[in-house]
Amino acid sequence: MTLTVRSATPSDLTELARLCWSYRDILVARSTAFPTIVETYYAKDTYAALIADLPSIHARPNGDILLAELDGHVVGCAMYYPLDMPGVTEIKRIYVDKAARGTGAGRALIETAMKRARNDGYTRMVLDTIAPLTEAIALYERVGFSACAPFYEPDPQFAAYLRFFDHPL
Repeated sequence: MTLTVRSATPSDLTELARLCWSYRDILVARSTAFPTIVETYYAKDTYAALIADLPSIHARPNGDILLAELDGHVVGCAMYYPLDMPGVTEIKRIYVDKAARGTGAGRALIETAMKRARNDGYTRMVLDTIAPLTEAIALYERVGFSACAPFYEPDPQFAAYLRFFDHPL
């Protein structure tokens, strides 16, 4: 088993879109207690437009889109970009295909993003997630992320359902 993490290229956009839609599917499946959260933050039309715009949102030199490959097959993604706070970047859409979970791909994506963000001059990485993504939260904590105050003003109806984490770089 060979695991690698690399920056996405224009030829990866179909695979990136597949991973991002799979990520959304997990959010839908895990948000049965708050089904409107997915439609609020990930409505299909606006999410499709966001996916198409990911290469510009996460463009170098201020961000990056990372893909994990397992034996030459794309199995996961993560991406980061700057926030309107000095030295702070947000990691987004960390996702690994179900068949590749437990291989270290998620950890490798996060650790690579952290290293690259540090090299890009960032001093802090933040992320948000939803409470039912317990496996992801456990991974974030194993990598060294700690719970933090929200870094944006969450919709009050979802505030108790969201979790915020940060890590110094």
